[in-house]
Amino acid sequence: MTTSKIIKQLFLSFSKKDDKSFEVAAREYIEREKRKKHNIVAKELEKALYNTGDLPTSQKRFKNSLPIPRDTEKGFPLLEIQHFNKNFDSLIISEETKEQLEQIIREFKDSDILATYNLQYKKKILLCGKPGTGKTFSAQILSSVLSIPLIYIRFDAIISSYLGETAGNLRRVFDFIEHGTWIVLFDEFDIIGKNRDDRHEHGEIKRVVNSFLQMLDNLKGDSIIFAATNHQNILDPAIWRRFDDVVYYNLPDEKIRQQIFENYLKSMKRKNDIDLVKFSKLSKGLSPADIKMITEEAMKIAIINSKNSISMNDVEIAVNKFIRREKVKNNEMGDR
Repeated sequence: MTTSKIIKQLFLSFSKKDDKSFEVAAREYIEREKRKKHNIVAKELEKALYNTGDLPTSQKRFKNSLPIPRDTEKGFPLLEIQHFNKNFDSLIISEETKEQLEQIIREFKDSDILATYNLQYKKKILLCGKPGTGKTFSAQILSSVLSIPLIYIRFDAIISSYLGETAGNLRRVFDFIEHGTWIVLFDEFDIIGKNRDDRHEHGEIKRVVNSFLQMLDNLKGDSIIFAATNHQNILDPAIWRRFDDVVYYNLPDEKIRQQIFENYLKSMKRKNDIDLVKFSKLSKGLSPADIKMITEEAMKIAIINSKNSISMNDVEIAVNKFIRREKVKNNEMGDR
């Protein structure tokens, strides 16, 4: 079909409110732009086709036409497509880490300029750090900022009870990723990225790691791949060479912890007696996710006690409950 015929089909489909025909024609036009190496135009058109500004996901007109890949053994979906509307400023992390993420965004937006120098934007990024430090949230933020849907990989479904099927599940996931532009998050990546020299690992798992490395090397398309792990020390050495960048998430320092308290408590009125400096000191060693749990508990305490504002006492109770929770988790209750 010529370009003029595709455009005519777009107009006819729109006038008839035939969403399916419109999407088919739009996809054909986008593929034509890709063949012409008009990659930036193609990306912008894909964003426009699958996103409608600030409308909630339920009101978005067009969705990916490919069926979600499923595990052949149990029928579970192997991934989830998610949409977000988040502000980059809501990501409260160290300046160094934030600058790395900002560069990833800028490189993607300026990929056509980089291409004139025979350079590529970063496509494969490894996210490392303790649980709750912002790895998953960062992928959501980039998805929102770039207006590209996020694909969240369901490892619980990928790892089949029939080990031979695991590599097949991975293949189905990669085939899906190649048919579009996505922000892709492989969470708990160490499950399949384990060191192949680990003598405790089954031979089939080692073959799965090999398959994954090959798929990662041969991945086509314009998607950005994030792999998040809490245990970077157990990753196979060959994994590290496959990534264009490594972003490390430290536990927040005192200044950042205070900002996190302020951010999570801003949804409810606070009394003047709340000393956030004190809580930023008391929360040494906690992650942003831990602090979020504390602030949500404090707000719940205030609400169920019919208060319209949070007091110092509410936050102190929430902190003490969290400390007790950690002692229980770490078997430090001193039971005899």
